[in-house]
Amino acid sequence: MSSGSGLLTAAEILAHQRKLLSDPNFDPSFSQFWDFTAVTVNQISADDVRAIAAATVFSAHSHRAALVKTDEQFGLCRMFATQREGHGEYGVRVFRDREDAMRWALSEGPTSPEAAS
Repeated sequence: MSSGSGLLTAAEILAHQRKLLSDPNFDPSFSQFWDFTAVTVNQISADDVRAIAAATVFSAHSHRAALVKTDEQFGLCRMFATQREGHGEYGVRVFRDREDAMRWALSEGPTSPEAAS
């Protein structure tokens, strides 16, 4: 589970990615649940999203759920998902409902381009 609160910057997200990759207990096949509902200010540009999405941290088969509160967060997370789809990763989904997000993150089974649309 990853979360942000208050002001969220690209530098914080990139640092979090590096932290995950350097953690000996991290397994790229893990699922991920992001909770952005406590973020009040997004200091992230479209170029930042592309930079964040350029790093492969999780397996292409991982289920990753982003829980968002605002339209801006939804758009940024969908942009990230679209960028990851370009790398063959179709398991990123964006949600406004916590139960739906948890259900996806904890589900098993394949991810596919058809299911992502």
